[in-house]
Amino acid sequence: MSADAKTVEARCVRLDAKAENAAALAPIVERRVLVRGPKDLLIEVRAAAVNPSDVKAATGLMPYAVFPRTPGRDYAGVVIDGPAGTIGREVFGSSGDLGIRRDGTHASHLVVEADAVVEKPKTVSWEEAAGIGVPFVTAMEGFRRAGVPKSGEAVLVFGVNGKVGQAAVQIATWQGARVIGVVRRAEAYEGYTNAPIEVIDASATEIAARVRELTGGKGADVVFNTVGDPYFQAAHKSLALRGRQILIAAIDPIVQFNILEFYRGQHTYVGIDTLGLSSGATGAVLRDLGPGFASGHLKPFPIRANAIYPLERAKEAYVAVAGSSRDRVILKS
Repeated sequence: MSADAKTVEARCVRLDAKAENAAALAPIVERRVLVRGPKDLLIEVRAAAVNPSDVKAATGLMPYAVFPRTPGRDYAGVVIDGPAGTIGREVFGSSGDLGIRRDGTHASHLVVEADAVVEKPKTVSWEEAAGIGVPFVTAMEGFRRAGVPKSGEAVLVFGVNGKVGQAAVQIATWQGARVIGVVRRAEAYEGYTNAPIEVIDASATEIAARVRELTGGKGADVVFNTVGDPYFQAAHKSLALRGRQILIAAIDPIVQFNILEFYRGQHTYVGIDTLGLSSGATGAVLRDLGPGFASGHLKPFPIRANAIYPLERAKEAYVAVAGSSRDRVILKS
């Protein structure tokens, strides 16, 4: 690091060009000089998560991803230089820009805006803090836009064992809502929750009928659809009067849409794309979650030792995520 600490020579994972698939990725680790601006923080990255969006961008599924670049949206680390009072802070964060439109977190160091970071709880490890980002931001931004569930409301979560699904369960049960989860095949809910949840096996049960049964005929006040079109009709038919459906993903982007039922049900559909959030906007979402982590109502995802990779093994980490690993995959320098 330089004498004035405004620059540092960082070790960074670099992707020179997009690849056809994860197996064809050829990341290298190279040294690059990072320079912070007057309102930026220079962070020594202690851990960084690998998200599906990191791999999708690397394989050409996000046309606005720039190359060459350092991937990575989520991080946790120590501030080693910045405005007065910031040095030494233990922080974590996420972003829609980092690793996509500008160099990201899969590196030994990171430059990011001062308003982007959140204090890391002392009870949370570096790896756990790095794994909070995208799933919790996506879940919370969905609820912020659709209306945070109130105590007693019914929340239906499709893809409940995915990381966004688990984050949605935590947030909804923290707020006192009743949660019903949907799984593709028979399995129990795997995540943390503040209250028992009912799980519907989509392979064996008609979802909307079961939701009506569980809610006394009313339906779900909020549907968090983390899967998209395969569950679009079931989600639509499960909505209560003035219910809200949150959508964050699609396999086939085209669905049939019953406008009559939509407006007669006074429904609201909310689309969430956290890639549209700046680092600062993402920091604001994470700050809304802070009290939940501080109180223990929200818990980070457990990190398995075999899901932690050094920067030099970034390709293995990307391949693991592309292979639909349910583990939260972490890179460390």
